[in-house]
Amino acid sequence: MKNEHRVDILTSRDIEQCFDQGESAMLDSMRQGATILIDKPEGWTSFDVVNKLKKSFKIKKVGHTGTLDPMATGLLIISTAVKTKEIKIFVDLDKTYTGKIKLGESTASYDADTEVIERKPFSDITRSMIEDAVSSMTGVIDQIPPMYSALKKHGKPLYKLARKGIEIDREPRSVTIHEFEIIDSDIPWVAFRIRCSKGTYIRSIAHDLGTLLKTGGHLTELRRTAIGPYSVKDAVTVDQLNELRNRLQRNYV
Repeated sequence: MKNEHRVDILTSRDIEQCFDQGESAMLDSMRQGATILIDKPEGWTSFDVVNKLKKSFKIKKVGHTGTLDPMATGLLIISTAVKTKEIKIFVDLDKTYTGKIKLGESTASYDADTEVIERKPFSDITRSMIEDAVSSMTGVIDQIPPMYSALKKHGKPLYKLARKGIEIDREPRSVTIHEFEIIDSDIPWVAFRIRCSKGTYIRSIAHDLGTLLKTGGHLTELRRTAIGPYSVKDAVTVDQLNELRNRLQRNYV
């Protein structure tokens, strides 16, 4: 498949077609250099996906762009072998997400991976109030990265300090929220869709929305549905990777 960046992309359709036309050609392509759309499952780190490809298909060099938290699912763009040199093509592309925020409860990590540390009433919150808050968070905004992040201070990831109960000042970063749409609200649950610039922390968006509404809030679900023009609908699943590995072991090993 060709795209506007002139990079060949392997999709779920390509994997399915290779089952009919011969899996060895797909393996050769991945080992020589390919860019693959992957649908990361919940509970996996981005590096788990990288290691899956390395071990399952004996590929020495694998890289990815746009880390996803373990809780999140959705699109990762993976490059192998010589194609890892082209990863930078994808770095600056906008990201699109869907997810859910729970109002009335705050956590240290801004998501559901840590315990609730504060609860506030939310019974007076309306859809209109949420829409107004979201409107004020659209466009170019300054965002303070969460303590539970891989950003480093004096060589140490912030999340390691956070786990020790240490909080330090973080410099705000300028990010762009191109679109912030409320899909549904069954308060305290808020379903959303966001298209944003690189470097945006969706967990911080959830936290900041709760702060604006004076209820607190944290992220409970997140799925990356697109990176630039590339959609998770075209992504290869882990089940497809397992099927490819199993077929290769049966037929070519």
